[in-house]
Amino acid sequence: MQLIIDKVFLWFDFNLNIVIEYMPFFLKGAVLTIGISVAGILIGTFLGLFIGIGKMIKITVFRLPFIWYINFFRGTPLLVQLFLIHFGVMGLFMSPVSKTASAIVALSLNSAAYVAEIFRAGIKSIDIGQSEAASSLGMNKFQVMRYVVLPQAFKRMIPPLGNEFIVLLKDSSLAAMIAAPELLYWGKAAVGQYTRVWEPYLTVAIFYLILTLSLTYLLNRLEKRLDAQ
Repeated sequence: MQLIIDKVFLWFDFNLNIVIEYMPFFLKGAVLTIGISVAGILIGTFLGLFIGIGKMIKITVFRLPFIWYINFFRGTPLLVQLFLIHFGVMGLFMSPVSKTASAIVALSLNSAAYVAEIFRAGIKSIDIGQSEAASSLGMNKFQVMRYVVLPQAFKRMIPPLGNEFIVLLKDSSLAAMIAAPELLYWGKAAVGQYTRVWEPYLTVAIFYLILTLSLTYLLNRLEKRLDAQ
């Protein structure tokens, strides 16, 4: 029992000096985390839109590549994808391989698979009668998608897209596994130097909590604004 009590007191023996010393590195890592996440969100959303539309192609032979893209990136761990891209794929395009670029590519490709399904479900949820009515007015398929379907579908996609963006922000911590100097990387560095886990990892957790809550707030504001229109 005494051993348990001693461990509890040890856990709460918070050394603030470690946090103060590493705060510049945590802030720098947080900036990189935000940059990686924003890049992954933007690229993943752009790719996801086209992959989602591609999966709805009626000709099977053209639809299969999009189906298997989604199957692969949804059916394998993101960490494995990150290792494959960083240690295998990126070396074909750059030397030396940028850890940050590898993280952005892996997050973007992974997110695109989930965003594609969100777009596909959102587009499918729009009544086909609206597309037929727009076509009868002389709109081509691109115009129907651009001016009729997507604006309505986008409102319905905000909640699941928001959830995907929050997941991607947290998943960016996996970039520490390839030594990309993001937020968790500096937490691990502090743990390695002081052999204390409480201060660095709690600080990292607070940073991620602030980022995710801020993103949740912004997405809620956007959703309410679109509902009011």
